[in-house]
Amino acid sequence: MQETISRRSNHDRSEATRGDLVAAARALFTQKSYAATGTPEIVAAAGVTRGALYHHFADKQALFAAVVEKEAGAVAAEIERAAPCLGDPLDMLLEGARAYLDAMRAPGRTRLLLIDGPSILGRAAMDEIDARHGSRTLREGLSGAMQAGAIMTLPLDALTAELGAMFDGAALAIEAGGAADDHLAVLSALLRGIAA
Repeated sequence: MQETISRRSNHDRSEATRGDLVAAARALFTQKSYAATGTPEIVAAAGVTRGALYHHFADKQALFAAVVEKEAGAVAAEIERAAPCLGDPLDMLLEGARAYLDAMRAPGRTRLLLIDGPSILGRAAMDEIDARHGSRTLREGLSGAMQAGAIMTLPLDALTAELGAMFDGAALAIEAGGAADDHLAVLSALLRGIAA
């Protein structure tokens, strides 16, 4: 029994250290940028040793990937909370669009997911992360709306990719100072335009 408690507490401590590293890295990557942040700064901010960093992550890029994965997961969770699988499928898509744009307003998130992520990890890795999170929620919403007859039946992969690119473009424009309501109005009109 004592061994189980020790193992569990060791696991909990390990997860806490990993979480501290991800949180510290996120703060530094968004304040300074990935390129301007060194691993000594990250371990100092996390209050851990360099050995702890390399126990959990192969290198700074692997740590960055963990930060991006966590951010993408947070965006997907916010979309799913705002647009639960109840009610009219088109309304759920519209609420999901609003939730995405709101979620992307978290400080540093647009930079991490839409600028630095593709540059540092590469487009293929970002597509894999997105397929587990934001793109997945959009694809599921579109698929459900098609099955319910709420929107036109279109090639799902292409529709997901095209709409996802528009959502990302809107998030970048809003980050640069564009009017969120204007971008949401356009995205809403486009979604309504494919209503069946």
